[in-house]
Amino acid sequence: MPLMISTFAGGFIFPFLIRLLWGKMVENWGPIGGWMAAGFIVGTTWTLTHGVGLIFQSGGAWVDQAFGAAAGLLAASAVAGDSFGKSVPNIIFAIIGGILGGFILSTFL
Repeated sequence: MPLMISTFAGGFIFPFLIRLLWGKMVENWGPIGGWMAAGFIVGTTWTLTHGVGLIFQSGGAWVDQAFGAAAGLLAASAVAGDSFGKSVPNIIFAIIGGILGGFILSTFL
C-alpha cells in the first residue's frame, strides 16, 4: 500500500507542476522561461520520482514519467472544460516524438 501511494503521488507531482508553473514561466520570461521550466520542473520531478524513489516500478515494464504527465494534463484539461479535440494533434505529435526518440536511442544504446 505505501508503494502505491508514493507512486500515485510521484505521478501527480509532475503534471501538477507543469500545469501550475510552465505557462507562467514562459509568459513572464519568454522562450528562456520554457527552457528554465524544462530544467527546473522536469529535473526536480525526475529527481523526486527516480532518485528518491517516489515511483515504484517492478518487472520488465518500463514507464516513463511522460505517461504520467500526459494522463494528468489530459485529466486536468477535461476537468477545466477544455476541448479534447484541440489536444489530438499534440497527442499525435507526442507519440511520433516518442517513437522517434526511442528509435534514435535504440541505434546507439
